[in-house]
Amino acid sequence: MSAAEKEQLLQRVELALDEIRPHLKVDKGDIELVDITDDLEVKVKWLGSCEYCSMSAMTMKAGVEHTIKQKLPEIKSVLAVNGIA
Repeated sequence: MSAAEKEQLLQRVELALDEIRPHLKVDKGDIELVDITDDLEVKVKWLGSCEYCSMSAMTMKAGVEHTIKQKLPEIKSVLAVNGIA
């Protein structure tokens, strides 16, 4: 993928994450976009209370991954680089 294509994907993923952030912030958590690989794998980092929350695996699948894939069907997976999920 070209640098321009990657930048566009990063912006689109950020917009999807912006839909999720208010729900995470209610519980004093947040999420940060780390990277998108050439294999279209999104890497994120849990912030705040989300990093060690026992529900982070469920939040990743049902919230984060679902929302990102709904907005960007070309994304293959979403993985956290830290935390439990």
